Amino acid sequence: MTERSARTLANVTLGVAGAAAAYVVFTTPPLRRVALRVARLWLGASVPVYLASQVRDAWLQSRHAA
Repeated sequence: MTERSARTLANVTLGVAGAAAAYVVFTTPPLRRVALRVARLWLGASVPVYLASQVRDAWLQSRHAA
């Protein structure tokens, strides 16, 4: 087996495992609720931090341009 075919096989295997896990999570109500809570927490924490860092970087770059 070549390295390229091994990588392709690994990618397909991971994709199928991910799809199976997603199916189980979305068809099991308690797991779906946990997944939605985690997604809300992640979005609630990461998006404001990203936006704040972008605003800070833009502020610093505008000061250097002037």
